[in-house]
Order: sequence, then structure tokens, then C-alpha cells
Amino acid sequence: MSTFLQASIDPAIVSRAQRGDMKAHELVYKAYAKPVYNLAIRILRDPHQAEEVMQDTFIEVIRKIGSYRGDAPVGAWIRRIAANKALMVLRSAWHRLATPLEAEHERPAEDHLAMGDGLRAVECAELERQLAQLSPVTRAVIWLYDVEGYTHKEVGTMMGKTASFSKSQLSRGHEKLRRMMADAGEVETCMQVSNSY
Repeated sequence: MSTFLQASIDPAIVSRAQRGDMKAHELVYKAYAKPVYNLAIRILRDPHQAEEVMQDTFIEVIRKIGSYRGDAPVGAWIRRIAANKALMVLRSAWHRLATPLEAEHERPAEDHLAMGDGLRAVECAELERQLAQLSPVTRAVIWLYDVEGYTHKEVGTMMGKTASFSKSQLSRGHEKLRRMMADAGEVETCMQVSNSY
């Protein structure tokens, strides 16, 4: 799985993209397309919606890269745009109506690689299934906080809520995961892996 931590791009390419260089735009896209998709699929659990979020993210990146000030790494800037786009889809009434039940429980093909190889992947398949059973909002909070490293204040702001909302969703989500994993006998191994992302 490609993550924002693994992706990087030469600042000179970003400067060229800011000046409207189409080839530089393409290089920015190539460097960050997979991390954007992976973030979106983890939040939305729907490959089609994740693709749309990826496209919408890069439309906005290309449109606004000229105003990017460089206060944070470009990957962090793109990650925030992608997270906001995914959360907008999650909040939309269309998402609630259009998401078929089976999409909530399917694992994207790329997710098979997300947890690593061999035994580790097998052990954590149950965690993936349990995450899919959480509400989309709780799953998004867990992903943004535990994996992407956002603070509760940042998660709350992105969701149009408070830091307390993020904390309570995270606590409830972790507790529900612990109960589900205990029932499946997978708690210690998978929760340790989950916390390592």
C-alpha cells in the first residue's frame, strides 16, 4: 500500500506545477494518486467513490497549487484535500442512499496488500472485516486519527464537529472493535498491527 509517508516529490517539480507546467502536474499526480486513493477507499469502502474522490482531489490540487504556500509538505496539503473530499462524500445524502450494503462489507483488492505478507495479512483479515462493520463516520475517525495521524481537533474540524466528537467516536469505535475481535479471538495480534499504522 502506498502511503503519504512513502510518497515524495522534488520541490522543484512543485514549483514548476505552481507555474502551470502540465508535465509537473502529471508528476504530482503520479506521486500522490495511490496514497489519495488508499485514504479514500479506507474511509468510503467503495472503489467507485474512492476513484471520484481521487479525481476531485487532483482537480482541486491542480486548480489551487498556485496558491500553495509551502507551510507544510505538499503531501500533507494533498492529504488534507483528499480527506476533506472523502468526508464530504461520507456526509452527503447521496452517499447514504447510493452505497449498497455489500459495499460496506467488501474489501478492495488493494487492501489484501495493505497489511503485509503471509501470516500477518491472514491474522488481520478479521480486523479488516470488523472495521467494515463500523459506521462510516466511526471508521473515518479511526482511520484519520490512528493511521493518518490527525489530532482530535483536526478530525473534528474536518467533520464539522468538535474534538470531543472525535474522541468519543474513537473510544466507542475502539471498544466495539475490541469486543468484535475478542469474539473472533484476534484481539492482541490485530490491535497491535492496527496501532502500528
